[in-house]
Amino acid sequence: MTTIKTRLGTIQGISNNNVDVFRGIRFAEPPVGTRRFRSPVAAEPWKGTFDATGWGNRSLQAPPQQPGLPEQGELSEDCLFLTIYAPARASTQEATRPVLVWIHGGAFIMGSGNGYDGSELANQGDVVVVTVNYRLGMLGFFDLSGLDPSFAGSASNGIRDQILALEWVRDNIADYGGDANNVTIFGESAGGASINCILAASEADGLYHRAIAHSGGTPSMPPLDRTNELAVHLNVEVDNLIDTLAAMTGEEILAVQMATGLAGGSVIDGTVVTRSTAAAMSERGASGVPYIAGSNHDEGTLFTMMSQDNDFEKVLSSMGRNLARSTLDGADPTAYIDVLRSEYPDASAKEIYETIWVDMFRRASINNAEAASTAGPGGWLYRFDLRSKLAGGALGATHASEIAFTFNSYAAKELQGIGFHDGRDPVVKQLAHDWSNTVLAFARTGNPNSGDLPDWPRYEQFSRQSLVLDAESRIAGAELDRRHRGLWGDG
Repeated sequence: MTTIKTRLGTIQGISNNNVDVFRGIRFAEPPVGTRRFRSPVAAEPWKGTFDATGWGNRSLQAPPQQPGLPEQGELSEDCLFLTIYAPARASTQEATRPVLVWIHGGAFIMGSGNGYDGSELANQGDVVVVTVNYRLGMLGFFDLSGLDPSFAGSASNGIRDQILALEWVRDNIADYGGDANNVTIFGESAGGASINCILAASEADGLYHRAIAHSGGTPSMPPLDRTNELAVHLNVEVDNLIDTLAAMTGEEILAVQMATGLAGGSVIDGTVVTRSTAAAMSERGASGVPYIAGSNHDEGTLFTMMSQDNDFEKVLSSMGRNLARSTLDGADPTAYIDVLRSEYPDASAKEIYETIWVDMFRRASINNAEAASTAGPGGWLYRFDLRSKLAGGALGATHASEIAFTFNSYAAKELQGIGFHDGRDPVVKQLAHDWSNTVLAFARTGNPNSGDLPDWPRYEQFSRQSLVLDAESRIAGAELDRRHRGLWGDG
């Protein structure tokens, strides 16, 4: 056990392998009752000694598709908690360590920060790592603004939760040895999209100083008004929808979400997220932040493996079209999908669908990295290519396979079997070491060049140089994306 005094009160955590861990710290009042579907409210200080040895609640979500996976923390509508990993040698008198705040993925409907261990990164880099839980699904991202102006921004309440967590970090992280003036936000998938939303939310300006978006889409479209659809499902008049939702339990709302697919996600709602990420970077100019973005070589294979519908022509015509529309910032995707079919005449519907996933993450990463460099602070682009040997290598370098490298999870013997790669493989261990050091260098200085990987230039409009992470990492130029930039109409 470890106990420290903070401005919010005394707190007790766990000390393990030179890292102090403080779990389940409430950063917001429970978003329940009259606070449901509204902006989060900062938590009050605790009384006595707070026990931070147990996990905070996770947002309500459907059961995992792979039963048996360990889940830390109970499911609850009361879910706004964070966890801190700080070097045990950290002194509250020396609040000089860079802070990295992780936003988890899960399509905005599943996952939690509890599932990510920041211990190795904290110890390796002498940094403070924070993981955050936020509202998911309808409770975090359903747009009710058309029913009542007081619900303006409800389509991005989960983003509001993340921003409030960053305010908590600003006000309190010094007590854990962290430097509130050197905060890096990073996240993957929906977490990467969240990073891009935070960048486009002016109320978050000044709360972070660097940003990394792993496989993150980017906000490009307004939220859909699906209140009529919800009212029909609940068999109520639209005018009575607010009262009906207020009377339901969180579990009942989750059941409706699972039955209808109504959830939400990364949008330009006009209140919280007010413009695209690239536009925000351009507006902020030199006052913006250094930015890393990237994607994986085979993003889509994970999604086809997890698909509950193996009729991929059907999936391509529905989900595939939605993804393609996001890839093209809301434009009609028909011509793009037709060109994909003509460019890859031997590809199956499954393979075309997988390619759209790759393109969605890649185009967003390219455009935002380029915008960050043009604005001044600098943008760096990577692609993760190291293939997994799982499933006979069929997954390739799939979605989320880089996360364990970012956290250098393979350095810990007990974690070598997690993720998509074998942590006992010397190639895997070396790349995890090198890439995590790159992330740490960026967090410390705003420049990702640590000396462990090839010199990584900024991503510029004409040179278009990317870092390719592989057994032999390298710098690739415009040829890496030239073919698909043409398919997107980017030249």
